[in-house]
Parts: sequence; structure tokens; C-alpha cells
Amino acid sequence: MPADRPRTVYFFGTCVIDLFYPGAGLAGMELLKRQGVRVVFPPEQSCCGQPARNSGYFDEARAVALRQMRAFPEDWPIVVPSGSCAGMMKTHYPDLFDGRPQHDQARAFAARVFELTDFLVNVLDVRLDDRGPPLAVTWHGSCHSMREMGVVDQPKALLRQLANVTLVENPREKECCGFGGTFSVRQPEISAAMVADKVAALEETRTARVVSGDCGCLMNITGAMARSGSPMGGQHIAEFLLERIDG
Repeated sequence: MPADRPRTVYFFGTCVIDLFYPGAGLAGMELLKRQGVRVVFPPEQSCCGQPARNSGYFDEARAVALRQMRAFPEDWPIVVPSGSCAGMMKTHYPDLFDGRPQHDQARAFAARVFELTDFLVNVLDVRLDDRGPPLAVTWHGSCHSMREMGVVDQPKALLRQLANVTLVENPREKECCGFGGTFSVRQPEISAAMVADKVAALEETRTARVVSGDCGCLMNITGAMARSGSPMGGQHIAEFLLERIDG
């Protein structure tokens, strides 16, 4: 392993992966391990605090953030298989503690946070050998991954490494799927209309599967697809990549 590549990383699992998509978390860790990286999963980790912050409960969000900062004490990168949770920790932790004694700690913590595909591409420079059958897929990027983490081309670069996979661009990629965490609960009618538009756009690609880096979006999109009888499926990119390289 080159000297500038980290030998050990932390892995932040996220609530949605923990409760609904554990396979995505395990696949993400496996992809890192196959690059010769030691992966540490602190059992004390919990929610990133985004639901509390987005609902205006800033004191509660700070309490959750402090717990995460204590759970990842070593100066290792923190890899997150979600642009949404990564965006909360990287962008909003420093803001939460602005003017408070923990501000420098929050900034140092935020500097160690990486979204998974960005880490695979820009830190580890992974090379993938596709062993799967021919397949056409499309990509859904979450709002936070694109706008807070700058993750736009990285997952597509990984997908384009797969020789037997055809990536068809989503014509409405930059539009929200309507999940937005608590937004979908507070504004269910608007959320339902947004995800219906998203599903229609994904179906226009005539692909077999939509791949995403955020399981919250996947849960919303695939749920809407199931209700509408869409033939498409959905999968987290970590699971998809591992499936392809394993054949």
C-alpha cells in the first residue's frame, strides 16, 4: 500500500443501514478491506443527529454529535456509506458548535469525514474488475451527497469501470426524490408527488436497476416503485459493486 494511503479507517454505519439495509454496510466495509485497509466499526456510534437538527432541536443534535465525536477518537478517516449522514457530520457539526468550546473539535472531526464512493475514488484509487453479466443501470444521487459532499462524478466513475455495465444518465438526476427524512413525514402529499416524478424519470431510462449511495432515498424510491408495480429494482452502490466484482 502506498505510504499516503490510510491503513486504518473508521466506518460509520448510519441508522437506515443498521435497521433496514445491513447488507449495504457490510458491502461497504468489504470493499475497503479488499483494498488492504483495516476497518474499525465503533459499537458506541449512533445516529448522526440530522433528524434532530432538521427539526429544530439543536441542543439534542449537539448531544448526539458529541457522542459521535467521542466514539471516533483516533485520527483516522471516517468513511460513511451515505452522502446525507456524511454531509451532516462534515458540514453541520462545525456550525452546530460555532462559538462553543467544542468548535475546534467539531472542525477536526468534520475534516476526517468522507463519503464512501469519494473515498474509494479519490483516496484509494480503486480499480474494479467486472465479473457480472451485461446490465444497464441508472444512478440516483442524493441532494446532500451532491450539494454538501460534492459527490457527483465519483460513483459514476466507479460504475463506468465495470466493463459489462451500461450507465444510462437519469434525465432528472438533480431533483430530490421527496424523502428528505422528516420532510416525508411532515409533508406526505408533496413527498409522494416528488417521488412519483422521480420514479417516472428513472423508468424513462429503461434500465433494470437504479443504484444510489443513500439508503433513505432507496427506501423511498423502491417503496414507490413497488406500489406502482414498476419492474425496476434498487440497490446501494456498495452492494452493487461487490456483487459485480464477485461475479
